[in-house]
Formats: sequence, structure tokens, C-alpha cells
Amino acid sequence: MKADTLYDLALAHMEKSVHHLSALVPPPRQIPFRGSFVYRYAEQAAQQAIVQKLARITSGLHAARLLMEAGFVQEQASLQRMLDELQEDVLFLAYSIILGRTTRDHEDYLAAFFQEEFDPDDSRVSSSARPMVSRKKIRAYLDKVFSGPKGSSQHLDAARTISKAYSGYLHAASPQVMDMYGGDPPRFHVRGMRGTTRHREHRADLWNYFHRAIIAFAIAAKALGDHDLLLSIKRFSDLFVASTGRDHQSSEWQGA
Repeated sequence: MKADTLYDLALAHMEKSVHHLSALVPPPRQIPFRGSFVYRYAEQAAQQAIVQKLARITSGLHAARLLMEAGFVQEQASLQRMLDELQEDVLFLAYSIILGRTTRDHEDYLAAFFQEEFDPDDSRVSSSARPMVSRKKIRAYLDKVFSGPKGSSQHLDAARTISKAYSGYLHAASPQVMDMYGGDPPRFHVRGMRGTTRHREHRADLWNYFHRAIIAFAIAAKALGDHDLLLSIKRFSDLFVASTGRDHQSSEWQGA
């Protein structure tokens, strides 16, 4: 099966799953906001946060795929940096439900996640500080889930390395920007890099983000108590791997 066809199927499966899982949690309510209203989850539960993160993962994969097809690999890689964190967030919240142990970091994470950016009763432009839980703490928690109480420096080192590499695309570090430079005569390719070696590399890399997203959906289904959906996602994961001829054993399946 061609990768494009498989990506179409994966995105359709994810979209259906987002809508299905969103129906399992209390729905958003209309909250008055500066003469109008906005939709908000009043309960501010971990399950509701997971659904929102899954929606962004699905949207982000759509966008990364479009950028890849157009050859905008710098922007694709920047989005993949975002997708890394979204997937980590889903697992961070989902495992607290699966394992039945909510830590202070989980509580702080949810408080910051649901905190309003602007004061709904203040007509002036203003924003509030958002005391987010550090990425270091989130990764340390996941490392212990996957590797045991003592954790694994190898797992953490790999996560940090990937994050640092893709942060270079997000923040336009010089080594990553210079990936745009080349050709005859050499120049910056500011209209995308279709047909280049870099394009082929990033096309291949997109597979990893689809596969990791599938895993995130499976763990989320487990956390939200939908066994049938979990089995459906696992079957699709097997199809996804077999159809592309690639294999990627991941400790992230633990608990599913």
C-alpha cells in the first residue's frame, strides 16, 4: 500500500477517533466572554485535555503532510517538534489515569493548561502568566513509566536529542537553516525543497510521526476506557507497519 493512501487512512481513523472520544467526556459549554461566548470544558478534567491534544495532533499531521508535499521541510520539521510535545502530553496525562496515580505535576499541568490567557471581564488587552510544568519533568515521568522506578538515561538522552534537533528548526538555528542552502549556483531555497535529498529525508521521517500518533491514540483510548477502540487502533497499527515494510518497536505501547 502506498504511503499516501496509508496516511489518508490514518488521518481518517484519527479524525473519527477524536470525535468518538470527545463524546465520552462532558462536552464544552458556552461561557460568556466580552459580549459574546467561547466554548470551554468546565470540568477541566485530564480526559478532556487528552481529547484536545489528540485534536491538535490530527490537525498537526494534516499540516505537516501538506508542508512535506510542497517541499517546505523546515516548516514540516518545526511542526514535528510541536507534535513531539503533543504526543508526550497525551501519554503523560493518559498514564496517570491508567495507573491510577495522579501526581502534583499532573495537577499543576492541568491548572496551567486550562488557565485562561485573557481576563474575560477586562476589555483591555491583557494576559496571564502560565506556569507550565517543565518538559524535563514530563519526560522524567514517562521515562519511569517505560523503564521502571529508576528510569533509563538512554531513554531520556534520546528524547533530549530529538527535541534539541527539531528545536533548531523551530527557532531557526544556523545549522538547520543551512539545510535550505545548496544547488547550482548555491542559494537559499525559500520556495520549498521538492526533489532534493532533504525532501526525501523529511518525507521518510514523517512516517515516524504518524506511527507515534497512532500509539498516542491507542493509549488515550485505554485511558478513556474504550476497549473496542483500543483494539481497532492496534489492528490499524499492525496494518500501518506491515504496509510500509517498516517496524518500530516502542516502549510507549506499555500499558495498552
